[in-house]
Amino acid sequence: MAKKFKIKKGDDVLIIAGDDKGKTAKVLKVLTKVDKVIVEGCKLAKKAVKPTEENKDGGFENKEMPIHISNVKKVEA
Repeated sequence: MAKKFKIKKGDDVLIIAGDDKGKTAKVLKVLTKVDKVIVEGCKLAKKAVKPTEENKDGGFENKEMPIHISNVKKVEA
């Protein structure tokens, strides 16, 4: 059975722990199996990207990494 959380995709949340503490942002994705959420513009990591047909140069891109759901709090809009 899938877990149920009060936080859904598109909700505004406040980061209450970690490097991005105090930021308010929108939830992009909820990962129910690992109890984590991906929040827009928070917990960014640089990822190496190989050159492809679309991206000829490759290089680095910033990617949002998951944050545990206990470290975010839903903000009423």
